[in-house]
Amino acid sequence: MANLTESDVKEQLDQILSRHSEEHAELIPILQEVQERFSYLPEDAMRGVARFLRLSDSNVYGVATFYAQFRMVPSGKRMVRVCRGTACHVRGGARILREVEKQLGIKAGETTEDMEYSLETVACIGACALAPTMTIDKETYGRMTTKKVVEVFGDRPTGE
Repeated sequence: MANLTESDVKEQLDQILSRHSEEHAELIPILQEVQERFSYLPEDAMRGVARFLRLSDSNVYGVATFYAQFRMVPSGKRMVRVCRGTACHVRGGARILREVEKQLGIKAGETTEDMEYSLETVACIGACALAPTMTIDKETYGRMTTKKVVEVFGDRPTGE
C-alpha cells in the first residue's frame, strides 16, 4: 500500500473509526486495525486516531512505538521471519539470517526497495524440532541450510 494519498488514508481511517467508540481503551484495537489495513501506521492515520480519541499525537505515537507489533514504515508484500531461538541458534540460525540478508540485499528490520519482502528476526517460531527455521508469511521452512535459502529466493538478484 505504498504511495497512499492523505485522502486515501482519511477515507479508510473513517471506515475503521466508524466501528469504534471514542473511549481511550479503543486505542490499541484501532491501531491494530489501521496496521492491518495499511501494513503499517501512517502518520496521518495516527493523527486521525489521536483526534478521534481526544488524545495527544505524542500519546498515540508513544503507545505505537512501545509495542513491537506496530510498524511505522511500510512493510513488504511478503514478511520473512528468521528464528533466533535457542534451538535455531545452536543449529546455525545466524548463518541462515546472513544468507537471507544476502539474498534480499537488506538487513533485519528493513524492506526491499521493490517492497516485495520485509525481514525481521523473532525470538521463536515454535518449530524447534525443525531448527533452524524461517517463515515467509504463514509458510514455515525447516531444517534450513544456506543452500535452501538460495533455493527459496530463486532468481531474485542479490544485494551484492
